[in-house]
Amino acid sequence: MRWFEMARWASKLAHPTVLAWLLVGWATSLHTEAKAKDTGQVFVSSEKENAMAILDAAKGEVTGSQPLCKRPRHMQLSPDRRQLLVACSDDHRVLVWDIAAKKVAARLDVGEDPEMFDLSPDGRMLYVSNEEDSTLTAFDLASRKKVFEVKVGGEPEGVKVGADGKLVYVTSEVESLVHAIDVASRRIVHNIPVGKRPRRFLLAGGELWVSNELEGSVSIIRTGDHTVQATIPLRPPGMRPEDVTPVGMALAPDGKTAFVALGRANHVAAVDVASRQVKAYVLAGRRAWGLGLSRDGKRLYVTNGLSDDLTIVDTTTLKPTKTLKVGRVPHSVVVDD
Repeated sequence: MRWFEMARWASKLAHPTVLAWLLVGWATSLHTEAKAKDTGQVFVSSEKENAMAILDAAKGEVTGSQPLCKRPRHMQLSPDRRQLLVACSDDHRVLVWDIAAKKVAARLDVGEDPEMFDLSPDGRMLYVSNEEDSTLTAFDLASRKKVFEVKVGGEPEGVKVGADGKLVYVTSEVESLVHAIDVASRRIVHNIPVGKRPRRFLLAGGELWVSNELEGSVSIIRTGDHTVQATIPLRPPGMRPEDVTPVGMALAPDGKTAFVALGRANHVAAVDVASRQVKAYVLAGRRAWGLGLSRDGKRLYVTNGLSDDLTIVDTTTLKPTKTLKVGRVPHSVVVDD
């Protein structure tokens, strides 16, 4: 089915997810009918290379490097897994990269210094943290226009859309708060105190996990009433407490294990979700930062910002299996495998 036929079909069915991503992908449709999906590739953004490394997941090898933009940071696959969204902080845009065509499909003007983002459940709205402006920007992907912005605490970073899409959560590093923003009213409805310098999120059932960089811990918020239910201290043996600086997190496909990158402690913590106890600490590279999991959950990928490499961990044995050079200051890793 050609792009214009699919667009007509989607509009008749009023299917917002399909229609939004058809419009985003229109720029490359004249050149590439077949779209990549489940490519078996791993993508790693490099802040200093202005590019991303591309890996073959099966072989565990770097196969190339793709120039992207100025200071690429957070990355995320589109709902149909055919495009890769990239926050380009120094270009003040989010770039949409077509995986099959290996080219830019769109450049979205989302405001100053975008760092992290998330998508609404229907794939239509993009929510972006703008670090320098201390705002959350809501951006419509179909119209390619900013819909609204909300002022938040200083240095916002992590963004996570709630399971039903009604709330968007944002961390403020300066205020040590998690803001819960109501999408309908476009305002903050909850300010939740957590640990010092909160960075990233993951959703585990009805719980929102928050990594606290300067407290060496994870706060667990119950989304039903937005109260902090527990704090998990992270203390890898032999490491100074001030070096334990958790940032990136990832949840195993079965929801039973959460992985937390511990920054300058050079380890990843594997945490049992039910008991909230650390099962193991896994050695990675210098300043373990971003995390990505294969869809079968068997391989964990860890970006190491000070050793400029990527550690691959076998999640069955919780042992590192390989380290690959992936460019200067790798930030995020996305797994299409």
